[in-house]
Amino acid sequence: MKDFWIACGHHLLDRDASGGLCVTDEFLKAYFARSELTPPDEACPVERKLHREMFANPRQPVGADEVAAIVDQDARENWRFVLGFRDLILRHPTLEAAYLAAVRSRSNDLPPLFVNQLVHVILRNALDGGDDPFVLRAAELFFRPQRVLPHEHALLVGDEEVVGGRSPTPILSLISMLGTKTDVQLDVLDEENAESYWNRSERFDMALDLTAGGRGSRALAQVMTRWVSHLLGIDVVIEPLTELREVRLTWYIGLDAEATKMGDRLWHGDELDERSAGRVLSLFRLTFTDLGLAMETLQGEPVYLILAMTADQKLLMKPQNLLTGLPIKRLEVNS
Repeated sequence: MKDFWIACGHHLLDRDASGGLCVTDEFLKAYFARSELTPPDEACPVERKLHREMFANPRQPVGADEVAAIVDQDARENWRFVLGFRDLILRHPTLEAAYLAAVRSRSNDLPPLFVNQLVHVILRNALDGGDDPFVLRAAELFFRPQRVLPHEHALLVGDEEVVGGRSPTPILSLISMLGTKTDVQLDVLDEENAESYWNRSERFDMALDLTAGGRGSRALAQVMTRWVSHLLGIDVVIEPLTELREVRLTWYIGLDAEATKMGDRLWHGDELDERSAGRVLSLFRLTFTDLGLAMETLQGEPVYLILAMTADQKLLMKPQNLLTGLPIKRLEVNS
């Protein structure tokens, strides 16, 4: 079996009988070993002591007064965040349950960094044993912000950290005949180079073609299907669409903040102007395998999923919307 996303720490975790991820001391220590929490030479005694204690017993209770006694303001903030995250995942039997609790909580103040890390490792678990690089690359949209890279009739997305941090107009190997020089080199994932994904899955340097009707959109549908099944324990069928015309919009889910706004407008009978409609990247139709799991308000109609980019061509997917927005009777396996 080929491995991928090793850096997410999935190999440091245990699994329960239902396949959910259980926290280990090794997983917790990996957070305390991060550079943000490693005390510098000038750190105060309180910070140094706390760091030592966490390696000796990473589950040890830590009072708010102890963190407040740390002299450096940035260090105090880092410790508050990581201990809040630690306490969240220790309160629940699995990481899946902790994630569900976090996204359902109205008082959730977990920083996006930790949310994305949870999604990353949970997806690694849900997709364990997968052998399709297109599905794995599509899954990166769940926890890695993307930059949309339009090219002729193709809709390409590349990792924002890789693309945005270096050049606003990176050269894709697929279109390198343009002759422009840049220090960013992305390969567009295709049948010929798909096997190279396994050796570079940690680099996030392969672009994905999300053109409607193509393999990328089908792969994203597969990831969303698996995501719902793994976390909620229900089977759904998700199909990519090429357009949304003359449908009964009984229920919709925006897969990002922009798409949610657009869905709200359509729900109220408004039409999208050309600029807004141009920011819609993908459309999907979701149906339940067991209609009895859906709330009566759905009336047997499908759920429509909308994916869109921001005005500055970024894609910031919110996979939690798939879990909190589905019209289902409360049911999940990893709780």
